[in-house]
Amino acid sequence: MKQIKVGMIGAGAIAELHLAGIQRHPQAQVVAIADPSQTRRERLAHCFHVPNTFANALKMLEETDVDAVSIAVPNALHLPLAVAALESGRHVLLEKPFARNLEEACQINNTAQRCGRLLMVGMNQRFAPETQAVKRAIDEGRLGRIYHAKAYWMRRSGIPRFGTWFSQRETSGGGALLDIGVHMLDLCLYLLDNYQVRSVTAGSYSELGPRGLGEGDWGLSDPIVHPFDVDDFTSAFIRLEDDSTVALDASWALNQQDPDRRDVQLFGTGGGARVYPVPCIFSRMDSRGTYQTVEPAMVDVRQAPCRFTHWIDAILGRAELICTVPQALKVQAIIDAAYRSAKTGREVLITSPELEHV
Repeated sequence: MKQIKVGMIGAGAIAELHLAGIQRHPQAQVVAIADPSQTRRERLAHCFHVPNTFANALKMLEETDVDAVSIAVPNALHLPLAVAALESGRHVLLEKPFARNLEEACQINNTAQRCGRLLMVGMNQRFAPETQAVKRAIDEGRLGRIYHAKAYWMRRSGIPRFGTWFSQRETSGGGALLDIGVHMLDLCLYLLDNYQVRSVTAGSYSELGPRGLGEGDWGLSDPIVHPFDVDDFTSAFIRLEDDSTVALDASWALNQQDPDRRDVQLFGTGGGARVYPVPCIFSRMDSRGTYQTVEPAMVDVRQAPCRFTHWIDAILGRAELICTVPQALKVQAIIDAAYRSAKTGREVLITSPELEHV
């Protein structure tokens, strides 16, 4: 039985999820971890019984026979490390977001195509049991034609530490929209199964972060020696080619009642739906306005698809990717357009030639 040898690039908090998920697959074995921090890489190697550690990811690629790498590093490193891994002949799982911007994402995709390697961006919300329950209802036609959707992830105090790469545009590419808004945008388009976007209008704000307000629970912040120059709240309105629309909101820091709330809500001619906290289908029963609310059966969490085992199955040729690169490129293009719209105060058309066949 073929074993897929995997190398892990990055040893932060998200890497723990990658390691645990990959090791769930009976035909996958993590054999190396690369991270500049000796403490982090050795701790994870001990916890997950990984035999080899490296301070340098390029050295790991040179000195091991891994078949694939999972990359969970700061956004600015996605491009150089993904390109290096692909050019060395390895398949790649890339933690979201795809990259800091569409140009970098296209460079990564072009490398994957040129090298003939499998590339997947790990958009985890697609794999949730709640998502799969609503997706099944949509595929059964229970919502009719969906003409509007609301997607949001709103945190009251969720800035992931001041003074780090997260809060600097040069190293992150963006703030709340690129960090958590990308999840809900991707989830929404996946449920709609519609990536034909016409235009984006957005407003983007950095109001609380620059004042030192809204820190999350990721631990104590570093001394603030760099300015907070990313968005702590962005709101976007997305118009699709079939005239359906999406309202998207993402915040790291916002004066709201709830500490943290997220959802995708869908509105169709035959019914409506929401994904979180419990998936529900809403439908009108008669002309007097009587409604029925149904909670669709969820897949057992132990049987729900996992993005890490799904990636291994795709490498083995047993599965078609749920998260495709063309879809990930379109999500990145929308985020780029939202930031551009917010900066110019104008509606931005999605006209990138790289996306004309998506």
